[in-house]
Parts: sequence; C-alpha cells; structure tokens
Amino acid sequence: MKPSDFAKETLKIEADALLSSCNRVGDGFDKAVELILQLRGKLVVIGVGKSGHIGSKIAATLASTGTSSFFLHPAEAMHGDLGMIGKDDGVLAISYSGESEELTNLLPHIKNFNIPIVGMSRSINSTLAKFSDTHIDISVEREACPLGIAPTSSTTLTLALGDALAVALMKIRGFEREDFAKFHPAGALGKRLYLKAEHFLIDKESIPRVDLNISLKDAIIPMTKARLGNVVVEDRGKVVGIFSDGDLRRAMLRDDFDFNSPISRYMTKEPFTIEDASILAVDALRVIEQMRFQLLLVVSKDRELIGAIHIHDLIKAGVESEDK
Repeated sequence: MKPSDFAKETLKIEADALLSSCNRVGDGFDKAVELILQLRGKLVVIGVGKSGHIGSKIAATLASTGTSSFFLHPAEAMHGDLGMIGKDDGVLAISYSGESEELTNLLPHIKNFNIPIVGMSRSINSTLAKFSDTHIDISVEREACPLGIAPTSSTTLTLALGDALAVALMKIRGFEREDFAKFHPAGALGKRLYLKAEHFLIDKESIPRVDLNISLKDAIIPMTKARLGNVVVEDRGKVVGIFSDGDLRRAMLRDDFDFNSPISRYMTKEPFTIEDASILAVDALRVIEQMRFQLLLVVSKDRELIGAIHIHDLIKAGVESEDK
C-alpha cells in the first residue's frame, strides 16, 4: 500500500467515528450546554496526557468564542492550583477511559466545593461519569492507530465535540462577528472592526503645507523634507489642493512644464477629504485604494486641515480590506 492509502484509511476510520457520535449526541450534551450557560464564573477544562492537549485546545476555542475558560492540569491542581477554581466556576473533565488516576483523585475535592462537572469519557459507568453532573459520550469503535493503542479517533472525536460545545454556546448566546473581534484584537477581523482612522492620524503640524501661489520649485522643498510624498496646498488657511510625487512626475511630462510656475497649475484640485476621523481604519484604507492616492486628508467643515492618514501606516499595522 502507498502512504496515501494509509492516510485515506485513517481519515475514513476517524470520519466514521464522528458520524457514529453524531447519532448519539443527545440529552447529555444538552445538559452540558445548559450547565455551562448557567455558570457565573469560568469553565475550567482539565485532562491528562492526550486528553489534556485536546482539553487545552477546547479551552482556547471556548475562551475566544464567548465562554470564559482556561485549562488546568489535574496534577498541578492537586499541588495548590485547585484554588484557581472558584465557587462560581464549572469543570469540563476529559478522560477517554474515565479512570485516569490524576483526574479521579481530583474529582472528590472538586465535588466538595459543589462545583458542577461535565464529564467526557467513553463510558457512563466510568469513575469520571459517576462524579459528573452530566456526561458526554466520546467512545469510538476503533482507533485509527493500527495497534489500537495511540489515541487517534478518540482524540479527534473529543476535539470535534469540544468544537460542537463552542458552536452551540455561540449560537444560543447570539455571539456575532463583532464579539469575536473583541477577543481577537490583533487578528484581521479585530483590526477591521475596531481600529479607527484616528488611531493613525498624522497631526497637521507634521504635514507640509504651502500657499496656493507658491512656485512648484519652492513647494518641492517642504514636501521632500517631510517625507510624506505629498504637500497640502492652502488658500487663506483652507485646503484647495494636494501635490504628490505622482503629480510631479506627470507635470514633468507636460510640454508647458516650468519649475517656476505656481503649484496650482499642477496640483490635484479639490482632493478627496473626510471630516470624521472616527471612521474605521479599514474604511479609510478602502477610500485610499479606490481613489488611488497615498494621503487621506482630514478636514473641518470649513476645509481647514486637521490631519491626515497615510496608506503606509495602515498597511504597516496590518489593516486589510475584506476583499483581500
């Protein structure tokens, strides 16, 4: 057999385990969701070995989708970290056999604090299940491991049921994209939904400004010093134009090009501006990309310059439009 044949066999065994579990999900799962929803504190996920690794991922998924959660190793709990579990918390305990010594030794102490327990094991008759307020069946017909030893199908199923818990809780709570972004401020979605243009506002004192009647030659000097690739053109304190590196290149191709001509001859007249810097940064980026310029000017209702947003600052911060 080819390696790909082994891969297909593994995937089929694990897929069968998921489909079989789909037919068994019922009251235990429903009660688990209800119990978690009623918690006033956190959901503490515990497990040993491979179950612990899976539990750590489940805790992370729950925490990022609206269910306050963290992972606690049973051995650490028995040596002082049990105090991390508060009276308003609940426990999601994972053990395929339901007999892991580190876990079963901890369970009586958890129950002494009247902490509700959701158990995940292969048997309703396991020690874990007996200590649990509700039980989720994670039994599989066979492991994908050819020796039937290494947790494979069972860990896949446990992980999938953890995802199922997170999804069910999200839907019942009405957890939306905006809520997800709050827990992922550094992610692309978080940046799209929460970073605002004002976070990238360049103060007007840092923006080169010249008078409408200044010569092109004299306007290039402040534009070069500021290194923004643009100079704002004003008439009696009001924004009337902008001159960019691109405008300079286009001007030099004109037959009537003259360095001594007024900047007004070559500038972009009445450039696109915004008055509200509290718009989302992604919306500012979209405007910049659509209008094909680098500097978005922020002005008052009287067209007095307030500041500007540069495309490079948005890109550097990882702001991306949704169509990318």
